[in-house]
Amino acid sequence: MKRILFSFLLCFTLINAFAQIPAGYYNGTTGLTGYSLKTKLSQIITAGHNDQGYNGLWTGYQTTDRDYYYENNGKVLDMYSENPNGADPYEYTIISDQCGSYSGEGVCYNREHTVPQSLFNSANPMHNDIHFIPPTDGKVNGMRSDYPYGVVTNPTWTSQNGSKLGPNTTPGYSGTAFEPINAFKGDIARMIFYFVTRYQNQVPGFTSGNMLDGTTTRSLTQWELGVLLAWHDADPVSQREIDRNNAAYAFQGNRNPYIDHPEWVHEVWGYVNTTPDTTPPTTPLNLAASNITGSTATITWTASTDNIAVTGYNIYVNGILYGSSGTNSINISGLNPNTTYQVTVVATDAAGNVSPTSAPLDFTTTNTPPSGGSSNELYISEYVEGSGNNKAIELTNATLDPIDLSNYSIKKQSNGSGAWVNEVTLTGTLQPSSAFVITNSGAAFTCTFTSNLTLGGSPLDFNGNDPVGLFKNGVLIDIVGTFNGGSANFAADVTLRRNVSNPSTTFSLSQWNSFPQNTCDNLGIINPNAVLGTHEVQKITGFSIYPNPVKNNELFVKGSSLTTISRAEIYDMSGALIQVIANPFKNSDKITLRNVTKGNYILKAGNNTAKFIVE
Repeated sequence: MKRILFSFLLCFTLINAFAQIPAGYYNGTTGLTGYSLKTKLSQIITAGHNDQGYNGLWTGYQTTDRDYYYENNGKVLDMYSENPNGADPYEYTIISDQCGSYSGEGVCYNREHTVPQSLFNSANPMHNDIHFIPPTDGKVNGMRSDYPYGVVTNPTWTSQNGSKLGPNTTPGYSGTAFEPINAFKGDIARMIFYFVTRYQNQVPGFTSGNMLDGTTTRSLTQWELGVLLAWHDADPVSQREIDRNNAAYAFQGNRNPYIDHPEWVHEVWGYVNTTPDTTPPTTPLNLAASNITGSTATITWTASTDNIAVTGYNIYVNGILYGSSGTNSINISGLNPNTTYQVTVVATDAAGNVSPTSAPLDFTTTNTPPSGGSSNELYISEYVEGSGNNKAIELTNATLDPIDLSNYSIKKQSNGSGAWVNEVTLTGTLQPSSAFVITNSGAAFTCTFTSNLTLGGSPLDFNGNDPVGLFKNGVLIDIVGTFNGGSANFAADVTLRRNVSNPSTTFSLSQWNSFPQNTCDNLGIINPNAVLGTHEVQKITGFSIYPNPVKNNELFVKGSSLTTISRAEIYDMSGALIQVIANPFKNSDKITLRNVTKGNYILKAGNNTAKFIVE
């Protein structure tokens, strides 16, 4: 739409509708420079911050993000769809057009975390902070996904207002990036400068995402800082930003200092050295395996160091990439009993430098097949790619505790390329030993089962080359299909049923059993080998353990007919059998535990099961 200039009266009204910078708000900043200034600003804007909650953003947008600057019609001002020089491709009405799901551009608007919420595990108050969370078109938001902002010259996808997704061309990072249009580059840069100042003390605990460097000082990776500084300089603070800052201050009680004082950006960060980082991290050392069962193992190592910051580790099993970790450990699942595996690890940094490969670690799984109850997380247990609209995804909770599904979502990647799209957030609580079935609303299955959720179209319109991902708080935890696998089919016209009980971010057909097209007889039915039994994951009335936590390795059981129980078994939380006791209560109600360390365990005695803790 064409830009409409303020009249003096309108400008005066808007600017004075909200409080200006309070007198003394920035006291204590005089004479400070560099990261000392950043620290003082962090203290100031943290002190007054009043978290309004995630749903409060919808209320905040009524005053922070209305279009009184271009078409001047009060519609949602969306940086991902606004066309400052002509007609907008679409517009949104505040409140009524908000949503959580979408099928394409122009359907609805939602909340865009310019610093992806997956980097801070969707924790509060970051999750709800209006200063860096503007309203944007849902589809473009989804395409931007968790990618950093960068310079894109050969886009793989372009929005209707010209925002681009594709390979970053800035030295230091060659992965996928998202580039907004020029009119809003400075806005976004100053939102991110606000974020790393407000939350500088938490940054070391956040995931990098190729944006954050893990320090409380610079806080941004070298290449990203260079991009944002250039955008800040090229797109100065606008009246729209000033008004938004005042409205945000009225809404949640703190301000973006880099809108009030744009000169502070260079006072804090100077003029970044854009020399590419070519120094790789040091080699991961001292690999060790623990908690080894017939199907799982925990691998740990001594953390690597880097001249800027280590962003993560890639873990290889028998020379094949298994997955990645943001810490110096990983839990490996889906292994075979009585089998020797070799693990190596490399460290990576934000510039894409890779450390030398660690010395290999060999370990052998136990001779005990997975005994059930070995799941530590919700996972995709069945995938149905049938004829027509016969599409279904089954999720299983084989843990010992209820799972809040509101933390989880599913997305797909179309035709094995591009970003994750078509996110659907789940709701409700999934009890232990239960399955959650999601089907296409147009399915015509012949089997009888209960769908917990039906969806019309995406992402339940996948084909055999569309990977489907399970996300927890925005982070991928499980996948069926090969991400970026292209047009090759991994599972066309087939039903896949999981033969392991844990999620994995790397797809392997060895973890799935294949069945003919439209097979649906097992949907909603828990694999009996996945858990200890549907009646065994809850404490049965009349059967309890005391004290709990257990002390001195002595476990006492209270219940009826204990003397009739001929066998008791102790399992750890991975499902491994730790101890067997014959006629456990023949002479007393006490069991002496052996081979246990501090942690959670399960006692199975007869048809009864109870969970206990060892201190």
